[in-house]
Amino acid sequence: MICDMCGSEGKLYKTIIEDAQLNVCHECSKFGKVTAIVEQKDATIKESKSNQELQTEVMEIIVEDYAEKIRKKRESLGLKQGEFAKKISEKESLIQKIESGHLEPSLGLAKKIGSFLKIKLTEEHEETHEKQSKTKTDSFTIGDFIKIKGK
Repeated sequence: MICDMCGSEGKLYKTIIEDAQLNVCHECSKFGKVTAIVEQKDATIKESKSNQELQTEVMEIIVEDYAEKIRKKRESLGLKQGEFAKKISEKESLIQKIESGHLEPSLGLAKKIGSFLKIKLTEEHEETHEKQSKTKTDSFTIGDFIKIKGK
């Protein structure tokens, strides 16, 4: 196992450093509070299993035809852009940009508009990624970027 801070190999300790739990070597464990010892057998088994697994990520995205849906529903309710903007406590210019398709609303705003107009502007999107195997490289670790002052 490799130390998360300095990159050295050997016995690791689960240590809380700056509110982050890291697996660090004995030398780096001095910079935080040690909570447990990392068991080498369990860690290598978990690592080899995770290298073979697929990772599924589910996220919420805004539908592609959001501008047209919003405009049609607003018009069907007989509201002008200014009136609609006041009712949802937003600026009229923002509604103009969203309905013209020049600005995609944030998820929060899309949900707010969707709930007022009683339409669905978000959908769940699922992506599958292969977990990448960890290999020893000549890359930097956190410790490479930290300059430690001597006492």
